[in-house]
Amino acid sequence: MELVDITPGLLVFLFSVACVAGFLDTLAGGGGLIVLPALFISGIPPLLALGTNKLQGSMGTATATLMMLRSRRVRWRDVKYLMLAAFCGSLSGTIAVQFIDTRVLDFVIPAVLVLIAAYFLFVPQVAATSGVARISEKGYRKFIVPLIGCYDGMFGPGTGSFFALSGVALRGQGLITATAVAKTLNFSTNVTSLMVFLIAGKVVWTVGLVMMTGQFAGAWGGSKCLLRIDPKYLRILVVLMCLVMLCKYMSS
Repeated sequence: MELVDITPGLLVFLFSVACVAGFLDTLAGGGGLIVLPALFISGIPPLLALGTNKLQGSMGTATATLMMLRSRRVRWRDVKYLMLAAFCGSLSGTIAVQFIDTRVLDFVIPAVLVLIAAYFLFVPQVAATSGVARISEKGYRKFIVPLIGCYDGMFGPGTGSFFALSGVALRGQGLITATAVAKTLNFSTNVTSLMVFLIAGKVVWTVGLVMMTGQFAGAWGGSKCLLRIDPKYLRILVVLMCLVMLCKYMSS
């Protein structure tokens, strides 16, 4: 399905948005709350905007995941079952959103963004070293990951931050490790959601393909920075990203 009026200027604008979103999403998550408003401004209906966002976002998370695996920042054997759990959660959420009003999430998203920003701002154990796990790996895989995956399937923005936060707060991972693992889980949820939207015909291909190119460039740059960035700066970036997303969401 395509838009009636797709101009070169619009495509340049959306390509630039995708570059920025891919870069920031790889580092701190939340790129979707940059992309979705841009898609809405372009006149794309909500479900089409969600589907197109998954198309372009899959390129960013695929690029980041490949680089995380190649650099051995994460290992396949450590994330394959988590990715499967994320797949199942995203599948259920994406199917559900085809039949409900997405505005029911309006009160959830701002509250979660505030909690994430407050946690990374005020809790001192968010650091480069691992902490104490508060939930077992099995419990995390069975309940937390599918829940976040379901949210991503239903709406999506902030999912990378949610996965990273859960890794730090519940599994005792260091911030860099949690962020790297979050890329693989976010890739799984994006691809799963995209498959459902493709079957439902809820993707604007011209816009999505152009933005995929921007996502690739942004995610590549973000992945390079992630492997070198000081965790304290990443913490600041997570807080700023959450606050910017909150302001954008509240003003929309």
